[in-house]
Amino acid sequence: MIQSKRIYICAGFIWCLLFAIMSFYWAGGGMIGVKTLGGFIYHQAIEREASFIAMVWFTGFVKLCGGLFLLLLLRRWSSITNRILYFLALLAGILLFIYGLANVVSLICAGLGLLFLQIDDFAFKWRLYFWEPFWMVGGALFILAAFKFKREVK
Repeated sequence: MIQSKRIYICAGFIWCLLFAIMSFYWAGGGMIGVKTLGGFIYHQAIEREASFIAMVWFTGFVKLCGGLFLLLLLRRWSSITNRILYFLALLAGILLFIYGLANVVSLICAGLGLLFLQIDDFAFKWRLYFWEPFWMVGGALFILAAFKFKREVK
């Protein structure tokens, strides 16, 4: 396994940056890739309702802030700050991973006919094989960055 925290922090930052750029692109009116989201999100993107677009801008900034937060793990801080950063990064990673995993489980249930989702087959496949695993990868990067950060500040 990779020993340096820098790799996980930088990879996590890039993950957040890419995710933020997608949100900013969609909030700005770009439509490439929106159909892969399917359902309610796709319809809202087409309708361009102001409150929905504001939410997409907001999520883009949250994703960008997540990346900037990870950069805080590149240096040592006071003992209490180190602990807070570790727990926040770990918590964020766990939540991101669980979010993606819960969506994968719901998609599998829908695929088995146990749950009804209002998305077409195209969006279903994109969500199952790309978007939800993408969330899980981000979560894993936050978790690994947190663990490496904790190990290096001891």
